[in-house]
Amino acid sequence: MSVPDYMQCAEDHQTLLVVVQPVGIVSEENFFRIYRRISSVSQISVRDSQRVLYIRYRHHYPPENNEWGEFQTHRKVVGLITITDCFSPRDWPQTFEKFHVQKEIYGATLYDSRLFVFGLQGEVAEQPRTDVAFYPNYDDCDTVEKRIEDFIESLFIVLESKRLDRATDKSGDKIPLLCVPFEKKDFVGLDTDSRHYKKRCQGRMRKHVGDLCLQAGMLQDSLVHYHMSVELLRSVNDFLWLGAALEGLCSASVIYHYPGGTGGKNGARRFQGSLFPAEAANRHRPGAQEVLIDPGALTTNGINPDTSAEIGRAKNCLSPEDIIEKYKEAISYYSKYKNAGVIELEACVKAVRVLAIQKRSMEASEFLQNAVYINLRQLSEEEKIQRYSILSELYELIGFHRKSAFFKRVAAMQCVAPSIAEPGWRACYKLLLETLPGYSLSLDPKDFSKGTHRGWAAVQMRLLHELVYASRRMGNPALSVRHLSFLLQTMLDFLSDQEKKDVTQSLENYTSKCPGTMELLTLPDGLTLPPVPFTKLPIVRHVKLLNLPASLRPQKMKSLLGQNMSTKSPFIYSPIIAHSRGEERSKKIDFQWVQGDVCEVQLMVYNPMPFELRVENMGLLTSGVEFESLPAALSLPAESGLYPVTLVGVPRTTGTITVNGYHTTVFGVFSDCLLDNLPGIKSSGSTVEVVPALPRLQMSTSLPRSAHSLQPSSGDEISSNVSVQLYNGETQQLIIKLENVGMEPLEKLEVTSKILTTKEKLYGDFLSWKLEEILAQFPLQPGKIATFTMNIKVKLDFSCQENLLQDLSDDGISVSGFPLSSPFRQVVRSRVDSKPTNPPESSKVGDASHVKTLEAILNFKYSGGPGHVEGYYRNLSLGLHVEVEPSVFFTRVSTLPATSTRQCHLLLDVFNSTEHELTISAQGNEELILHASECQRMAIQVDKFNFESFPESPGEKGQFANSKQLEEERQEARGLEISSKLDIHWKIPSLRRRGEASVEGLLNQLVLEHLQLAPLQWVLSEHLSKKAKVEGEGLNIVIVSSKERDVLVDGQLCDCGAAASCRVGDPVRLEVRLTNRSPRSVGPFALTVVPFQDHQNGVHNDDLRHAVSFVGSSTFYLQAVQPAGESACLGALLFLYAGDFFLNIRFHEDSVSKDLPPSWFCLPSVHVCAQEVQA
Repeated sequence: MSVPDYMQCAEDHQTLLVVVQPVGIVSEENFFRIYRRISSVSQISVRDSQRVLYIRYRHHYPPENNEWGEFQTHRKVVGLITITDCFSPRDWPQTFEKFHVQKEIYGATLYDSRLFVFGLQGEVAEQPRTDVAFYPNYDDCDTVEKRIEDFIESLFIVLESKRLDRATDKSGDKIPLLCVPFEKKDFVGLDTDSRHYKKRCQGRMRKHVGDLCLQAGMLQDSLVHYHMSVELLRSVNDFLWLGAALEGLCSASVIYHYPGGTGGKNGARRFQGSLFPAEAANRHRPGAQEVLIDPGALTTNGINPDTSAEIGRAKNCLSPEDIIEKYKEAISYYSKYKNAGVIELEACVKAVRVLAIQKRSMEASEFLQNAVYINLRQLSEEEKIQRYSILSELYELIGFHRKSAFFKRVAAMQCVAPSIAEPGWRACYKLLLETLPGYSLSLDPKDFSKGTHRGWAAVQMRLLHELVYASRRMGNPALSVRHLSFLLQTMLDFLSDQEKKDVTQSLENYTSKCPGTMELLTLPDGLTLPPVPFTKLPIVRHVKLLNLPASLRPQKMKSLLGQNMSTKSPFIYSPIIAHSRGEERSKKIDFQWVQGDVCEVQLMVYNPMPFELRVENMGLLTSGVEFESLPAALSLPAESGLYPVTLVGVPRTTGTITVNGYHTTVFGVFSDCLLDNLPGIKSSGSTVEVVPALPRLQMSTSLPRSAHSLQPSSGDEISSNVSVQLYNGETQQLIIKLENVGMEPLEKLEVTSKILTTKEKLYGDFLSWKLEEILAQFPLQPGKIATFTMNIKVKLDFSCQENLLQDLSDDGISVSGFPLSSPFRQVVRSRVDSKPTNPPESSKVGDASHVKTLEAILNFKYSGGPGHVEGYYRNLSLGLHVEVEPSVFFTRVSTLPATSTRQCHLLLDVFNSTEHELTISAQGNEELILHASECQRMAIQVDKFNFESFPESPGEKGQFANSKQLEEERQEARGLEISSKLDIHWKIPSLRRRGEASVEGLLNQLVLEHLQLAPLQWVLSEHLSKKAKVEGEGLNIVIVSSKERDVLVDGQLCDCGAAASCRVGDPVRLEVRLTNRSPRSVGPFALTVVPFQDHQNGVHNDDLRHAVSFVGSSTFYLQAVQPAGESACLGALLFLYAGDFFLNIRFHEDSVSKDLPPSWFCLPSVHVCAQEVQA
């Protein structure tokens, strides 16, 4: 026996072997069509008995194996069914002759045979025959199954007769010695009359009868015969047949314990006798009572009256543990015989199948290991493939997956052995695919992105290389590319540097002929290979959706209800909605993209390859809106570390866009890499809202860009920065060009400015502009430019604490407001003469060398197109950095009275802090030239100011925290009015630059009082005692303020230089009238008129009792005057001599007048010229 049957199992011992073969030329399709119908009749119930007969069909069976039929009867061919085509009666004799020739091959063992003839009709077909069945064609053969059943019944009759014949104890007959083929020559010359020989014959015959009983469905009898055979053969050391008896005993016990079979066939065998399935399932449980009821001993009620037989049968049947022990013993006996290798191998296979059901994998592996080392004859390549394949299946059956994969891989390699003329690459590839699960491999790359790597990487790489080679030899380059891509993707961490280079080079060679795609590959057997995206070439560690630049970010106009109010729910907050949207909120980003604008996604990538990695056609994969991806190509250096890559694209529609991943082309393989499949990736979110299209503005200015980047406290980003250097007080024009570079018209523009926090006090409007001209060009179409002009005016504090002219009050000049003999005297002294050139650095306020810095942000809020309709706008910011160099400083400010009561002189010490010659001028004054670092004093005659004309409104007071702040604001307003009327300008001729100088912040309270009109208005009137011939001869002296000294003569203003004339001897009436414009009540007052003469030499003559006579008293009394009220008093005087006289009015000091400022009581000296009466 040389050809093993690897499909053997223990229950095959109870089957009858029937061979089904074609005779003549029969198509394979038609043959197997009938063969399947024949093999469907695998078991039948014997008539008038409850025994079951099992049939095992084979369409090919080696004749030499049939020679072992005496050794084990299930190996003997007892039935032959032939199938033939015969279409003519003339061919029938020849066909029937072939049938007889076929029978002669198995003639010695056949019980019966049948011939199925297809296609023959007529007289021959109508003749009744038991061994031949005629059918017109393969479709009209309904009785095939019935004829097979009749055939099996005939086999049973022969089998039963043989069983009865062999089982009958014939004491007088000599029992023949049953032999296996290789034993016949060994028994030549033996003593056939010896007791040892007779026991041998009895033992072998008992074993043979046991086989026949088992095949005939008599399990009880077979167990008894097997036990008796074992005892007889063991006594004579007939080890080969002892092993067969033990194997028969094991097979009978297995059939009893496992009625479902051990061969893994579909469906369980029919249960013996009348046992129910539930009972059969419990028979092999440990500790269960093992009782077998012989079907032949049953009565019509199914009850065996002789229970002693049941007890004996329970003892004869082996337990599940004993079955394995007996198998081991039988195999050990088989191993003693070289020619019994096939028997030993098949016994190992049967034992493994039993152990697999018993879940005893380790013991099963021992049997399989023994089967591997059984040396058979020189096997053909097909037999080797079959042997390794069956070993693989058996290892898989016991759960040894890697061992199973090993033998299946050996079988695959055997398919393409060098000795085979036509290698079976397809069979090799199919077997290699079946080995993948055993090596923890799958064809889905997703299985390798979860957790740690499973399996032996070196073996897995070897297997993948073999798959690549096999698929290439099959002529399927797409399959080779897919497997090689899988190898590179999943085994990258285990490849050496040289292996990485070799694999990538091979991949490039393959993809040059067949590029790698993301399509599913379907194999002929229906297996599909999923795509393999290169998520490790390059490796992506971080994905971040970038916000648009600050100038392009859309912003939503604030509504009355606020931005967080949901319009879909009447509730302000709903926890149900908040919970349901939790996951969505975690992925959605809080900024927006704009339709039609380029959007960016930043990836941090890493090149794990030891050489430069070229990535082509790298772009974004999105969903939700129509998106135009702009692919990029990059080259990553070897083992680059984290490298930033920015992918861009343009959303073409509005909605919510989700960035699902990216696509690449590496080594000719196109990959779609999804973020969800990337292990260890960090992402801040992948979903963003796309708002409707908005216009885009590009800004250019007339000023150079600044190296200083403004950092506002609000965190807003500045689009661009410009800088300019100005002198204090200088004005610069900034021309801004706004170009609409987008695709939507510009419909709305708002300009605002914000000055960043600065320690410097800023006076006036720093930035000013007009929008009328630019708004007239709206809507601004794409490609058009609008020009915008802005004025930058810097006015910081011009004061300086450093006193450069120390002798201001040393020459008799006073700031008290009293008259001076030389009111226009000016003191000019060079700064070099009085102070060192370099002042100390500790001088902080007004430091001439200190450069101030001003920073402001200009915001352009604009909108248009569909985005404007939806309430979105953009904000373009311009940062302005201004360095302010000092121009002039006012080191000291004071006042001097003027000849007019409505005027005074403002004295300013001016210092040129620049390095250039500078001219300064005020309103109505000539230019004063100042050299570099020179200080001079300038006097400016100014009209006094009526500050009380600005009433305090209740609303004003409410805007300030306290009265002190209110007073500061009022003082600033006064300083602004004074500075605007002074109109001080400076000019640097060499630089052609000019500007303003302001006294705001310089004027203290005392100076302001000297520049202010007093709130008390005095009017003095003189009239002659008789009417003058000329109208307007009377003298009206109106005193408005002590500092203004305004005099009205006949209603006309005149200063003190012009004298009022009168006639000697004519009485003059004098009237003093007071108007109270202060917010408080004043008075009462007492005034005395004192006449005097000025000799113009510094001597005043106050003793004029003989020259001037008063009519009545020289003292005037005024009652208390309420706010906005008036009071007057009258008197008269008489000039006795001609001459120039002055009238000085003095107040009597009392408690009332002391509470008021002295400036409120300064009355002018009235000049009267008395003339002689002409005849």
